Amino acid sequence: MSVTQNILRELEQVAPRLRRARQKKDMTLDELSRATGISRSTLSRLESGQRKPSLELLLPVIAALSVSLDEIVRSPKTEDSRISPKRAEGRVLTPLSQHPGELQAYKITIPATERVVELHTHTGHEWLYVLSGRLRVVLGEHDLVLNEGEAAEFDTLNPHWFGSAGSGAVEILSMFGKQGQRMHLRAKSAQKARA
Repeated sequence: MSVTQNILRELEQVAPRLRRARQKKDMTLDELSRATGISRSTLSRLESGQRKPSLELLLPVIAALSVSLDEIVRSPKTEDSRISPKRAEGRVLTPLSQHPGELQAYKITIPATERVVELHTHTGHEWLYVLSGRLRVVLGEHDLVLNEGEAAEFDTLNPHWFGSAGSGAVEILSMFGKQGQRMHLRAKSAQKARA
């Protein structure tokens, strides 16, 4: 079976895995809709396989269901599916995609000792999702802290830097795309969630 066939077979499993995760959490589609800000009909189509899974939809859903992206989207196995983490300036980068020229995904662990803010710019678009810890993101004049389950999206031509904002390391999912690739996350703000 080719790698493409393996990928298609894995994508077909996303819908039932989402449904099982929601049912295990004992959550209705209406409750999941309220938690994510995604319409009930979209969630229903996503769970039945009638809607193509995208990160835009999956990230808020997995956050609401308290499951990892790996539990929902598993990589197809190849002859040697080992991934070798790389170290760069104290950070541990684990590549999650291997398709040059396309969207690149990494799991990055940043130690708490890295505190010097050095703004960088380059072409592209980046999305950050906090898996654990607290992430400080400096983007131009903005300085913000993201907690576990929160995400940021920005054009990398804007001067930017990110690192740990807490006393421990922060673990993030980073996705980097070529200039013009964009993704929009839909999730309720903290204020709406309290209402």
